[in-house]
Amino acid sequence: MASIRELHKQLIDKERSATEITHQALARIETLEPKLHSFLCVTADRALEQAKAVDAKIAAGEEIGLLAGIPIAIKDNLCTRGIPTTCGSRILEGFVPPYSSTVTQKLAAAGAVMVGKTNLDEFAMGGSTENSAYQGTANPWDLSRVPGGSSGGSAAAVASSQAVVAVGSDTGGSIRQPASFCGIFGLKPTYGRVSRYGLVAFASSLDQIGPLGRTVEDAAIVLQAIAGYDPKDATSLKAEVPDYVGMLKPNFKVRGRLKIGVITETFGWGLEPVVEETVKKAIEHLQDLGAEVQIVSCPSFRYGLPAYYIIAPSEASANLARYDGVKYGLRAEGDNLLSMYGSTRALGFGAEVKRRIMIGTYALSAGYYDAYYLKAQKVRTLIKQDFDRAFAKVDILVCPTAPTTAFKAGEKTEDPWSMYLLDLMTIPVNLAGLPALSMPCGLDEKGLPIGLQLIGKVLREDHLLEVANAYEQTTSWHLKTPRFSCQIGWRCARGSAISATARRHRWRWVRWAAPTRARDLTN
Repeated sequence: MASIRELHKQLIDKERSATEITHQALARIETLEPKLHSFLCVTADRALEQAKAVDAKIAAGEEIGLLAGIPIAIKDNLCTRGIPTTCGSRILEGFVPPYSSTVTQKLAAAGAVMVGKTNLDEFAMGGSTENSAYQGTANPWDLSRVPGGSSGGSAAAVASSQAVVAVGSDTGGSIRQPASFCGIFGLKPTYGRVSRYGLVAFASSLDQIGPLGRTVEDAAIVLQAIAGYDPKDATSLKAEVPDYVGMLKPNFKVRGRLKIGVITETFGWGLEPVVEETVKKAIEHLQDLGAEVQIVSCPSFRYGLPAYYIIAPSEASANLARYDGVKYGLRAEGDNLLSMYGSTRALGFGAEVKRRIMIGTYALSAGYYDAYYLKAQKVRTLIKQDFDRAFAKVDILVCPTAPTTAFKAGEKTEDPWSMYLLDLMTIPVNLAGLPALSMPCGLDEKGLPIGLQLIGKVLREDHLLEVANAYEQTTSWHLKTPRFSCQIGWRCARGSAISATARRHRWRWVRWAAPTRARDLTN
């Protein structure tokens, strides 16, 4: 599937209609879903209604924005009025919100076409999308491997071109890590840059919504649409939103503009050699583009993981207390009110969610609050101070997004601590409330993507997008395509196992699928 700008040009030139593009996306979802399981809910009827509305505007000669008519996937922890929102949990089974989140409202106002709600780890607690109560999502690059988490469904949908772009949430790396595993761009904005109204809370002081896309510009276009102050969110920042899209100039060089610092604590033990080698080559490439690169130290960086796994579960234990079988979702019968509470939670919550609730409740309990939660918050302050000292010397910090590439499904489910370690590079960013972006920078010997993480100063998402744009324009890693999804698309174009929707629009499906296959053969 083409980029947002390419599809926008086709729409305004009337080469294709929004309805045709939407049918194409829905047909691809129908074909790939039996293998990928990216979606928990496909909203075909609503998507076609939104697409027809865009076509009507074009026919009437009205101007449309870049997102109008573009298929987008929404993580299933963002409330959508009239559409189920489950957070990947049985406890919210059957819950249909009476309102929409600010982000989904903004996207709808921009004309984006929502094709479905994507799978996630239950309540966004996990790093592999294996903790979903409904299904596990596969990585399009290798179906035996995970797509990362918790926004694994959104990342897989974009990487496999089931949607052009997607929206996810990031509490400790849940946008950036799956972006790294799936070979796409994922951006976590500054805390407060994007409204959290309507986002089902995991850890309120850490959660942030952001875009995933196959190009830097696609991510920038979505960020442009969803960023900004929202009076419905008490943590929303009253700050001007820059023109993220307009700043992405062709042939941009970083010479004489930005200083880049390499965080020394992110290299060494626990980092796969191929990841370290690839990330260092990417940093050298940025230096070749003119960036001034220097080594910086953030000594408290290593304490981010233990601090996070006190703070996040503590906030989760408070946020999830509302799920008791009374107000929404699942209700289990009991002899009295307390037994109904207990039965509902025992049946509705999965093992990982229960584990984190127990950790958080213990850390907040009398006698342990000072020893655990208060100390973790002090460490959080130290991490923020380390970042402040580093940013006094440089404009952007870089490090690997994840210490490994995508691992086999089931490989880490029996060892939660090994799963938690995968967030080592991303968690400190959330603790400090900073913006960060993961971009593809190479492949390992198995052909699996590797991500480079860029970390910016508060509200300087523009710096991240500028550097990522320069890197994207001078490398080809973002053009690499998962072979699985290309082969599926090619088989559909030839007519085998083609859906009824695709058959009705077969010539358009073929025209889209063929260049995708050609791109795969040149990799």
